Amino acid sequence: MRLSAWRASSPSKEAGGAKVAATVDPVLRSLGAEPDPECWVAWGEEPAVRYTIFVPTAAGLVTTYVRVNVPGEGTRATGKLIRWSRVQLGELSMETQGGHRILSFQVEQQVLQGTDDKADRIARFGLELLAAVDGRTLPPEPTSKRGATAKPTRTAAAAKPKSAKATSGRPVARRAPPAG
Repeated sequence: MRLSAWRASSPSKEAGGAKVAATVDPVLRSLGAEPDPECWVAWGEEPAVRYTIFVPTAAGLVTTYVRVNVPGEGTRATGKLIRWSRVQLGELSMETQGGHRILSFQVEQQVLQGTDDKADRIARFGLELLAAVDGRTLPPEPTSKRGATAKPTRTAAAAKPKSAKATSGRPVARRAPPAG
Protein backbone atom coordinates (compact mmCIF):
# COMPACT_ATOMS: atom_id res chain seq x y z
CA MET A 1 0.00 0.00 0.00
CA ARG A 2 1.29 3.47 -0.81
CA LEU A 3 2.17 5.89 1.99
CA SER A 4 -0.57 8.28 0.85
CA ALA A 5 -3.17 5.51 1.32
CA TRP A 6 -1.83 4.82 4.82
CA ARG A 7 -2.12 8.50 5.66
CA ALA A 8 -5.69 8.63 4.37
CA SER A 9 -6.63 5.66 6.58
CA SER A 10 -4.76 6.92 9.64
CA PRO A 11 -6.51 6.17 12.94
CA SER A 12 -5.60 9.72 14.04
CA LYS A 13 -6.11 12.85 11.96
CA GLU A 14 -2.85 14.38 13.20
CA ALA A 15 -0.76 11.27 12.46
CA GLY A 16 -1.70 11.41 8.78
CA GLY A 17 -1.64 15.19 8.45
CA ALA A 18 0.45 17.59 6.40
CA LYS A 19 2.63 18.69 9.35
CA VAL A 20 3.78 15.12 9.94
CA ALA A 21 4.25 14.51 6.20
CA ALA A 22 6.47 17.60 5.95
CA THR A 23 8.73 16.09 8.61
CA VAL A 24 8.66 12.44 7.50
CA ASP A 25 8.91 12.73 3.69
CA PRO A 26 12.39 14.35 3.57
CA VAL A 27 13.74 11.60 5.86
CA LEU A 28 12.32 8.87 3.62
CA ARG A 29 13.65 10.49 0.42
CA SER A 30 17.11 11.04 1.93
CA LEU A 31 17.33 7.35 2.78
CA GLY A 32 16.41 6.21 -0.74
CA ALA A 33 12.64 5.91 -0.76
CA GLU A 34 10.72 7.09 -3.81
CA PRO A 35 7.98 9.71 -3.42
CA ASP A 36 4.82 8.04 -2.05
CA PRO A 37 6.52 4.67 -1.59
CA GLU A 38 5.04 1.22 -1.12
CA CYS A 39 5.37 0.63 2.61
CA TRP A 40 3.91 -0.74 5.82
CA VAL A 41 2.88 1.50 8.68
CA ALA A 42 2.76 -0.08 12.13
CA TRP A 43 0.37 2.26 13.93
CA GLY A 44 0.81 0.56 17.30
CA GLU A 45 -1.33 1.31 20.32
CA GLU A 46 -0.93 5.10 20.22
CA PRO A 47 -0.96 6.26 16.57
CA ALA A 48 -1.75 9.83 17.65
CA VAL A 49 1.57 9.81 19.54
CA ARG A 50 3.99 7.49 17.69
CA TYR A 51 4.21 4.91 14.92
CA THR A 52 6.72 3.21 12.60
CA ILE A 53 7.01 3.21 8.80
CA PHE A 54 8.81 0.38 6.95
CA VAL A 55 9.84 1.09 3.33
CA PRO A 56 11.66 -1.54 1.26
CA THR A 57 14.22 -0.01 -1.13
CA ALA A 58 16.90 -1.45 -3.39
CA ALA A 59 19.59 -0.81 -0.76
CA GLY A 60 17.69 -2.14 2.25
CA LEU A 61 14.79 -1.49 4.58
CA VAL A 62 14.13 2.12 5.58
CA THR A 63 12.72 2.20 9.10
CA THR A 64 11.31 5.52 10.23
CA TYR A 65 10.10 6.15 13.76
CA VAL A 66 7.59 8.99 13.96
CA ARG A 67 6.68 10.97 17.07
CA VAL A 68 3.66 13.11 16.26
CA ASN A 69 3.87 15.67 19.06
CA VAL A 70 7.07 15.92 21.04
CA PRO A 71 6.44 18.46 23.83
CA GLY A 72 8.13 21.75 23.01
CA GLU A 73 9.47 20.47 19.66
CA GLY A 74 6.57 19.37 17.48
CA THR A 75 6.83 16.39 15.14
CA ARG A 76 9.99 14.29 15.04
CA ALA A 77 11.04 11.58 12.58
CA THR A 78 14.08 9.37 13.00
CA GLY A 79 15.02 7.09 10.14
CA LYS A 80 17.64 4.54 9.32
CA LEU A 81 18.50 2.39 6.31
CA ILE A 82 19.18 -1.20 7.30
CA ARG A 83 21.08 -3.19 4.66
CA TRP A 84 19.19 -6.30 3.57
CA SER A 85 21.87 -8.53 5.06
CA ARG A 86 21.24 -6.93 8.48
CA VAL A 87 17.42 -6.76 8.48
CA GLN A 88 15.93 -8.80 11.33
CA LEU A 89 12.84 -10.72 10.31
CA GLY A 90 10.87 -13.30 12.25
CA GLU A 91 8.93 -16.24 10.94
CA LEU A 92 5.85 -15.57 8.86
CA SER A 93 3.14 -17.66 10.53
CA MET A 94 -0.54 -18.01 9.74
CA GLU A 95 -3.31 -19.88 11.50
CA THR A 96 -6.82 -20.52 10.26
CA GLN A 97 -9.83 -21.10 12.44
CA GLY A 98 -13.52 -20.91 11.67
CA GLY A 99 -12.90 -19.50 8.19
CA HIS A 100 -10.63 -16.72 9.47
CA ARG A 101 -6.92 -16.25 8.87
CA ILE A 102 -4.72 -14.97 11.68
CA LEU A 103 -1.16 -13.90 10.87
CA SER A 104 1.87 -12.77 12.82
CA PHE A 105 5.20 -11.51 11.46
CA GLN A 106 8.06 -9.70 13.16
CA VAL A 107 10.08 -6.96 11.44
CA GLU A 108 12.90 -5.29 13.39
CA GLN A 109 11.34 -6.12 16.79
CA GLN A 110 7.94 -4.80 15.63
CA VAL A 111 5.22 -7.47 15.58
CA LEU A 112 2.74 -7.13 12.73
CA GLN A 113 -0.53 -8.96 13.40
CA GLY A 114 -3.77 -9.12 11.50
CA THR A 115 -6.78 -11.17 10.53
CA ASP A 116 -8.35 -11.99 7.18
CA ASP A 117 -7.70 -9.20 4.61
CA LYS A 118 -5.15 -7.49 6.84
CA ALA A 119 -3.42 -10.86 7.33
CA ASP A 120 -3.21 -11.24 3.55
CA ARG A 121 -1.64 -7.76 3.19
CA ILE A 122 0.88 -8.49 5.96
CA ALA A 123 1.70 -11.84 4.34
CA ARG A 124 2.40 -10.16 0.99
CA PHE A 125 4.58 -7.51 2.67
CA GLY A 126 6.41 -10.21 4.65
CA LEU A 127 7.02 -12.28 1.52
CA GLU A 128 8.42 -9.20 -0.24
CA LEU A 129 10.83 -8.56 2.65
CA LEU A 130 11.92 -12.20 2.82
CA ALA A 131 12.52 -12.24 -0.94
CA ALA A 132 14.51 -8.99 -0.76
CA VAL A 133 16.73 -10.40 2.00
CA ASP A 134 17.42 -13.39 -0.27
CA GLY A 135 18.06 -11.16 -3.29
CA ARG A 136 14.91 -12.30 -5.11
CA THR A 137 11.82 -10.50 -6.37
CA LEU A 138 8.28 -11.74 -6.06
CA PRO A 139 6.00 -12.24 -9.04
CA PRO A 140 3.20 -9.70 -9.44
CA GLU A 141 0.28 -10.02 -7.09
CA PRO A 142 -2.77 -11.90 -8.47
CA THR A 143 -5.33 -9.62 -10.08
CA SER A 144 -8.28 -11.23 -8.32
CA LYS A 145 -8.76 -12.49 -4.79
CA ARG A 146 -10.81 -15.45 -6.02
CA GLY A 147 -7.91 -17.71 -6.85
CA ALA A 148 -6.84 -16.08 -10.10
CA THR A 149 -3.14 -16.08 -10.64
CA ALA A 150 -0.92 -13.63 -12.42
CA LYS A 151 0.29 -14.50 -15.89
CA PRO A 152 3.53 -16.45 -15.72
CA THR A 153 6.59 -14.67 -16.97
CA ARG A 154 8.33 -16.10 -20.00
CA THR A 155 11.74 -17.66 -19.62
CA ALA A 156 14.69 -16.31 -21.57
CA ALA A 157 14.41 -19.19 -24.05
CA ALA A 158 10.72 -18.53 -24.63
CA ALA A 159 11.34 -14.79 -25.04
CA LYS A 160 13.80 -15.22 -27.96
CA PRO A 161 12.32 -13.97 -31.23
CA LYS A 162 11.50 -16.64 -33.75
CA SER A 163 13.15 -16.58 -37.17
CA ALA A 164 11.30 -15.16 -40.14
CA LYS A 165 11.01 -18.66 -41.61
CA ALA A 166 9.36 -19.99 -38.48
CA THR A 167 6.87 -17.14 -38.25
CA SER A 168 5.90 -16.69 -41.89
CA GLY A 169 6.47 -20.17 -43.30
CA ARG A 170 8.64 -18.72 -46.09
CA PRO A 171 12.40 -19.06 -46.37
CA VAL A 172 14.49 -16.10 -45.30
CA ALA A 173 16.26 -14.27 -48.15
CA ARG A 174 19.98 -14.02 -47.49
CA ARG A 175 22.01 -11.04 -48.57
CA ALA A 176 25.28 -11.41 -50.36
CA PRO A 177 28.28 -10.26 -48.30
CA PRO A 178 29.52 -6.76 -49.22
CA ALA A 179 32.30 -6.62 -51.81
CA GLY A 180 35.51 -5.56 -50.31
